[in-house]
Amino acid sequence: MSMRNYLFGTGLVSAVMGGLTLLRSTRDGAPFTWRMALAWVGWGITLALAIGAVVDTRRAARGEAAPTDSPVHGSEAKLQAKHRKERARR
Repeated sequence: MSMRNYLFGTGLVSAVMGGLTLLRSTRDGAPFTWRMALAWVGWGITLALAIGAVVDTRRAARGEAAPTDSPVHGSEAKLQAKHRKERARR
């Protein structure tokens, strides 16, 4: 799988867009409140989960076992087959 498949995945794109929305709302002169702090913490968690999913998917496609709490756990063989098929096309 090419890196662009990972970088433009929906989870990562939505996390970045959410961060841009939060950044825009803080630049509008709104005071920094506890709600804003929680929004930033939530965005950080969302970004971390999206990056973790990308890492797990990439590792599973390369033949490594995915952790049991990973969204790709159990579908490693399918990802490996897809990875091999794409490499054969090159």
